[in-house]
Amino acid sequence: MHPTFFDSNLYSYLVLPLLIFCARICDVTIGTIRIVYVSKGHKKFAPILGFFEVFIWVIAISQIMSHLNNFFCYFGYAAGFATGNYIGLIVEERLAVGNLIIRVITNRDGDVLAKTLNANGFGATIIDAEGSSGKVNIIYSLVHRTTLPAAVKMIKDFNPDTFYSIEDIREVSSGIFPEKTPMYRINLFRHWRKGK
Repeated sequence: MHPTFFDSNLYSYLVLPLLIFCARICDVTIGTIRIVYVSKGHKKFAPILGFFEVFIWVIAISQIMSHLNNFFCYFGYAAGFATGNYIGLIVEERLAVGNLIIRVITNRDGDVLAKTLNANGFGATIIDAEGSSGKVNIIYSLVHRTTLPAAVKMIKDFNPDTFYSIEDIREVSSGIFPEKTPMYRINLFRHWRKGK
């Protein structure tokens, strides 16, 4: 019986490790996104992503188990896992799923910042409080992750040294939100289009 391509060294030490590498990138990336959807309470998407994540993983691990003496397969598996984590985080950042709360603390003109946010479609609530250095204003604003950069820019334009914090929130019942960035895929590939 003549040897086939699948029996060759080229397949065993180059093609197969590359396939395992790519499979791991896919399943770890999907897994990262699935975890995000689970944390956000998206019950419909998480099981579907989980199916494909495990399906791809089973294929990859079966090839590892079939080639236990091939170190290159181990390397492809580990490298794919590491790369998948990185790509998964980038994809999750570009998808920008969910809502955030911005908390701003300023000791002057808090009402001006609140009115600026309101004028640009962001809901903002201002509260008078007492800080270590005297009276301050605390401003709360709920924003979609897609519109976070615009809100942060307004805060920094108001005062570059203003203290603010950003927290993730799981669910919002109602509120004032500007329009989301249309078609998240535009943001998804913007990083590579700029050649960064």
